Amino acid sequence: MQLKEKISIEEVNGQTFKIRTVEPSEHGLAAFTHYIHNNQNGVSQFYRNDAIQHVRDVLNYKFPQEEITSKVAEEALQYMLFDFRNNVPFPDPEQPTFRFIDLFAGIGGFRIAMQSLGGKCVFTSEWDEQAKKTYKANFGEVPFGDITQEETKEFIPDNFDVLCAGFPCQAFSIAGKRGGFEDTRGTLFFDVAEIIRRKRPRAIFLENVKGLFNHDKGKTLTTILNVLRNDLGYFVPEPKVVNAKNFGVAQNRERVYIVGFRDDQNIDDFQYPEATNTEIRFNDIKEEEVVSVKYYLSDTYLNTLIKHKARHAAKGNGFGYEIIPDDGIANAVVCGGMGRERNLVYDHRLEEFYLGVTLSGQAFRSNLFVRSSLKGFSLQSLTQKAA
Repeated sequence: MQLKEKISIEEVNGQTFKIRTVEPSEHGLAAFTHYIHNNQNGVSQFYRNDAIQHVRDVLNYKFPQEEITSKVAEEALQYMLFDFRNNVPFPDPEQPTFRFIDLFAGIGGFRIAMQSLGGKCVFTSEWDEQAKKTYKANFGEVPFGDITQEETKEFIPDNFDVLCAGFPCQAFSIAGKRGGFEDTRGTLFFDVAEIIRRKRPRAIFLENVKGLFNHDKGKTLTTILNVLRNDLGYFVPEPKVVNAKNFGVAQNRERVYIVGFRDDQNIDDFQYPEATNTEIRFNDIKEEEVVSVKYYLSDTYLNTLIKHKARHAAKGNGFGYEIIPDDGIANAVVCGGMGRERNLVYDHRLEEFYLGVTLSGQAFRSNLFVRSSLKGFSLQSLTQKAA
């Protein structure tokens, strides 16, 4: 078995276990943290064997001269349960009233919403490694990986109530020309639909970009609705575009939401929430104190953005950075290099320019900076702050 270098399980929800190790299994740490989080609700059985094996592999690596049996590993795991504390920024509700799974989880927006309504997350999946790190910091739980893999799907427990998924928008081949379940093969929606078919949750809650309405001339959405309604047997009202800025968030973020209810739930009507039109501006959420210099732009990067915008302006395009005023709202917040320069802010509270060098050698000499992690929390309506 190929071992990856220096992965640690020594910290889980604020409790430190002084064991440094390698990661012997792609699913080991995810199964371990899921077992820890579900040890009192009966769901832990779906993660038990892999959690024990993970602990056994860790101890074998740490103590190569010792014989680590499955019994020893299980005893160690039970000791960890005894010491477990739910000490994370976004803990589970103390008395949950329903269970849900979180697919394409990102950093946990769906999870926070569902937990606020009394939901207990019993499975989560996310492939992006940086998002998984943030998710672990927020919830103390490591998401499983690629949901297209059968070995990942096998970890999904039975008898959860709601399936949440912010799956990417992909065109379908429409190979059978019927626009049904089989025609979605090879897309991520197919994997969502397959999980719905197998597990039959009482309700589904899906999210996508606004462009889903017009994607592939409307064929994509038509196929999705046909699969959910006719192939899978769910009552699905017409999807609706909801903008975060109309619900007290300082971000112009339009997303399509699709909800559905299993036919035997006898639900034949659904009303999307009405906009609150609560006006929240950037000034309402920015930090009281000046943020760390690591969030300031270097002259080199700033000049790159200026040139990038100028090149597109010469072509008649509107691409490029945008400075959000204190009385403004952010553009849609995205990850990676996909337009993140669209949300720069200028902090007028600075009395002088910072002069400093980061570990990567970037000199900061401008008080124009990208959003910090705490600003990002508020912009994403994550109302609590990470520790």
